[in-house]
Amino acid sequence: MVGQQGIRYTISLIATHFGDVVAKVCECLIRRGPLCFMEVVRFTELHQGQVKDCLLVLIQHNCVQAFSIPKTVGMGGATKPVTLYMAIFDNIIHRMRFSKFLLIVKEHLGNQCAELLEGFLQHGRLTFELLYDRASGLSGGKAKRDDVLATFNKLVHAHYLERCPKGDPFLEPKANDEVSSVRKRTRSGGETWTIEREAIIAAAPLDADRFSGILDLMMDTEADIKHIKNDSSLEVSAGNKRKHEVLEAEEEIQNTINTIDVLWRANYEKFVQCLKKKTCVANVRSRFGLDAAIVLEAMIGSSDHQNARTMNSVSSSMSSIIESVRGKPGGISMTLEHVRTILEQLGCQVCTEETGALYTVGLKDIIENCQNDEVESLVFKKYGKESYRIFRLLIKMGRLVPMDQISDKTFLEKKEAQKILCKLWKDDYLDMEKVNLNVGGRSEVFLWKVNRKVLWELVLNDMFHTALNISQKIAQVAEEFLLSNTDVQKAERLRRARLILESSLLKLDDAIMLFHDF
Repeated sequence: MVGQQGIRYTISLIATHFGDVVAKVCECLIRRGPLCFMEVVRFTELHQGQVKDCLLVLIQHNCVQAFSIPKTVGMGGATKPVTLYMAIFDNIIHRMRFSKFLLIVKEHLGNQCAELLEGFLQHGRLTFELLYDRASGLSGGKAKRDDVLATFNKLVHAHYLERCPKGDPFLEPKANDEVSSVRKRTRSGGETWTIEREAIIAAAPLDADRFSGILDLMMDTEADIKHIKNDSSLEVSAGNKRKHEVLEAEEEIQNTINTIDVLWRANYEKFVQCLKKKTCVANVRSRFGLDAAIVLEAMIGSSDHQNARTMNSVSSSMSSIIESVRGKPGGISMTLEHVRTILEQLGCQVCTEETGALYTVGLKDIIENCQNDEVESLVFKKYGKESYRIFRLLIKMGRLVPMDQISDKTFLEKKEAQKILCKLWKDDYLDMEKVNLNVGGRSEVFLWKVNRKVLWELVLNDMFHTALNISQKIAQVAEEFLLSNTDVQKAERLRRARLILESSLLKLDDAIMLFHDF
């Protein structure tokens, strides 16, 4: 559940990128949930034309998804489909990470692919024809269609681009499902899904279509052309007929390239997965060294996970690990025994199957370690060294601990430990339980623990609040910079201040992703 500060931050992002009117519509959808068109008009008190334009902008930039549900009309009457619009919180937050996405593609596929991706990040959804027009305009008309197509297909095959979801999927009512409920529906097996999640799943195309580039669609047609041309050289008498078939096939290729109803967009799930991989590898490098980071990166690289939130573990055979390790810088000299030692350090579990032994490492544990480090650092900066020691102890123990035990293990006096525990408890960093006992002359014992779920939500909400403040300060500095053209020294000072603020915001976003996206 996203806190109020997270909602305020997303609205601020939309206002910065698209203006206050679009932000007002987006805020209405975020705070009230999925709404039909006339409900948005009523709640925002805007004209229908304004609401329509705002929804189109938000859909174009993947911030809103439409879907339809059946609704009963009249007393015992028939049902008719009603279109609802919902804001996609995660996609809005991803807008602050575009520079990270571009860097990932630049490192993996090069500058040309990064330049092409930038068009999708700027404009949201594009057809290939619009993409080519943009590339041609930026290059002064020098961009070749074949080169743009090849670069485009690289991005699709690497899953950095995907086909856009369906514009308005229809959600069929399930058995024993209340059609009027817009919030939750119960799936088989007892799992409860929000209707928003069902809409996202229903809108998503199949992977075979989602990541099939234009080149894939053309291959069968090109094979037919080649076959026709070969046959035409043997059957001269049917030359005119064969030539006509070749022309028709070539025209079909051009129609495929120029298809205007196929929209493409950046695949945010892939980028979040890459960032989660980088975070896990960096954490392992700091704890176990470079060789361990190489082995973990090799294991993650062999995984086929697409969703970062479901990528809680990765499994790989020893042969696949060795092959991937040997292909990385610094991995060529690593022996089999050394790799086995590293896998033990990483706490890998071994599962024996018919195809051989599989080694599984838990990424969830690595992410939890990163989260603990982040909160412990926050406690150290905010409350001091002694509070940090107490908090770190409770995090490691993960259960209710009496104050006497806390005092003994942290080497603090009981009065000081009690004072620190009360301070952390008042600020919602700890949970406290009072147990009535008649032992040792005491009738009450206070037990303390860290409630990770509650605390993580509190920390994330505070991070969003800080991100909002930094972004507002960046906007203020940018405005002052525009007004300081005559003062060179002031302009340079403001430029440096903006760079520092933007760098701080990117680092803060790394921490936000730990608690929200991973």
